[in-house]
Amino acid sequence: MRKINQLLREYGESHQNPTNKRVHWVCVPLIFFSIVAIVWSIPSDALQSLVNSQSPWVNWASLVLLIVFIYYLTLSVPLALGMLAFSAVCLLASYALSQLNFLPVWALALIIFIIAWIGQFYGHKVEGKKPSFFKDIQFLMIGPAWLMHFIFKRLGIDY
Repeated sequence: MRKINQLLREYGESHQNPTNKRVHWVCVPLIFFSIVAIVWSIPSDALQSLVNSQSPWVNWASLVLLIVFIYYLTLSVPLALGMLAFSAVCLLASYALSQLNFLPVWALALIIFIIAWIGQFYGHKVEGKKPSFFKDIQFLMIGPAWLMHFIFKRLGIDY
């Protein structure tokens, strides 16, 4: 069995309850986004100087997402491409929030992060099982891919 299939199966074992699944469809993408937005908020002057660019896309979030993309590539090229597309949406949303001057991006992202994790733990309380990442920290990265694999199945895309 391919490693990605094993990881998705194992992750799915603690995500059988319909309420918990619905909670994950909302909270996992929000957590992923909030982490991207928090990392986006880290000043990138040193990184931009290093590559001689003032582009807002040269930032720590882009660098971290490149590493995340490489991790997903080791598991599944199609899922990695799907996660790359979602990552791009998260970067665009972080940029858009930075232009609003409503709240600092990190503050709004932190609020989203906390509320989404409360939702996650509620979902697991309903499920009656601990979150998978308590067993293996790698499952923090598998959660978003688990959702993406359902989208791929629905679209008839082999992952």
